[in-house]
Amino acid sequence: MQNIQQLTNEAIELLKQLIKRPSFSGQEDETAALIEAFLQEKGVATSRKHNNVWALNKNFDPTKPTLLLNSHHDTVRSVQGWQTDPFEPVVNDGKLIGLGSNDAGGPLVSLLAVFVYFYEKENLSYNVIMAATAEEENSGEKGIRSVLPEWGAIDLAIVGEPTGMQMATAEKGLMVLRCRAHGVAGHAARNLGENAILKAMKDIEWFSTFQFPRVSKLLGPVKMTVTTIQAGELHNVIPDRCDFTVDIRTTEVYTHEEILDLIRQNIESEIVRTSLRLKPSSIDAGHELVKIAEKMGISTFGSPTLSDQTYIEAPSVKMGPGMSERSHTPNEFIYLREIEDGIRKYVQLLERLLGGG
Repeated sequence: MQNIQQLTNEAIELLKQLIKRPSFSGQEDETAALIEAFLQEKGVATSRKHNNVWALNKNFDPTKPTLLLNSHHDTVRSVQGWQTDPFEPVVNDGKLIGLGSNDAGGPLVSLLAVFVYFYEKENLSYNVIMAATAEEENSGEKGIRSVLPEWGAIDLAIVGEPTGMQMATAEKGLMVLRCRAHGVAGHAARNLGENAILKAMKDIEWFSTFQFPRVSKLLGPVKMTVTTIQAGELHNVIPDRCDFTVDIRTTEVYTHEEILDLIRQNIESEIVRTSLRLKPSSIDAGHELVKIAEKMGISTFGSPTLSDQTYIEAPSVKMGPGMSERSHTPNEFIYLREIEDGIRKYVQLLERLLGGG
């Protein structure tokens, strides 16, 4: 059995190799192959569909519940402001700098190391599936959604994202509405027509001021924000149509269908298109995993950001080394000590959950 320092060294080396291979969403072929090779060199049998790679613990028992360990290996494109090559891993003052180092390379390699640690253990209370998935950053169809049916029932999940190794026990969901106010076109110089912009403004005011009665203890209120607006083409024509977009961050106290019904009751604009699939996630505060975390001094919180956790229809948490505020920024980095601490805490948490010998 490898010790924590050995696992950490191998995880850091793997992360450096991942950084060297561009893995934008939908283009993760090289990183998928690298992850496959890493696991296979450890004697782990792997499966792959599209650019998703997964493995089952050696003593998988269909009669036991299943724990999913999941993180993603795709990245966003680099933004302006990098002072180094985003695809060249640089270690400076204890930091590993490179695109995807923090989101979600650090959590991914830490979970891979932990899976290797538990791979051959016997008498675990859960089966363990390790899944390195693709297309998380763009919620793509060939990401985790395409492989969840391959795994059968999942009873519990830990999603690796940068949280400072604190445990997100709830995560906001997302609804996106495309709305359209209808008017009647007319000449701007005459008192004719109905201005669709003015109609839209009434609804936009409602979106901006309405407060949902039910408030989540962990995630706070449902938040609605109008983010885009488009109307008119000529200065002298009253527009007969005004389109606007509403970004809605949802919580577990409302279903998306309930929110949509309430909105329809209060606005005049037509809802042209909706996206309802990114639902909020949560786990019961009394769940064994949460109780173990609390005994270890791991703080719990509600996360405002989305992850693949939204697709997992089982109790789930989000936690991993690194910090969310470093994601999608120039000179993205993770501290090497964070990876070691992440592996150590994951192992301690799962030893208490899984048992085994």
